Amino acid sequence: MLIIIILLVVVGLGYITLYNGLVKGRLHAQEAWSQIDVQLKRRNDLIPNLVDTVKGYSDFEKTTLEEVVALRNQLLQVPVGHGSEKLAVSDQLTGSLQSLFAVAEGYPDLKANQTYLKLMEELTNTENKIAYSRQLFNATTASYNMKLQTFPSSIVANLHHFQPSNFLQVDEADKALPTVSLNDK
Repeated sequence: MLIIIILLVVVGLGYITLYNGLVKGRLHAQEAWSQIDVQLKRRNDLIPNLVDTVKGYSDFEKTTLEEVVALRNQLLQVPVGHGSEKLAVSDQLTGSLQSLFAVAEGYPDLKANQTYLKLMEELTNTENKIAYSRQLFNATTASYNMKLQTFPSSIVANLHHFQPSNFLQVDEADKALPTVSLNDK
């Protein structure tokens, strides 16, 4: 009888440990996603200051500025819970910001502006944090999904209807190798 009680206690503690591990894994994945959201908000907060700084240079390419502003506004309109849509718009915004920085190279006065330089540095740091946060999200997602699929935690996961988390994907267009030419034509 004592052996049965000890066995039941061990099984019960094991079950509780597995369940709590699954809950922690799911929460870590959610927290990692939240970090991406925080960095996207930080970038969105910096963009109006950058646009205002660049607007002072009257011949600066207005279509690039308008595109950056439009994408920022579009990103702010994405409903909560639409993570893949938010990341797609965010990727477009990153491309537009890169275009903005490239066009700014032709304006020596703008490149020398201390406010512009500081904003560029802040945006670059934020872009790096977004990239790191994406990596962290995929790592925590992998760990959580592994728990869902490995024995014995898969039994507990199935009993409590734990759902796998989706990895962040890179668009096929972003995987293509860029064409580099050293020939001026």
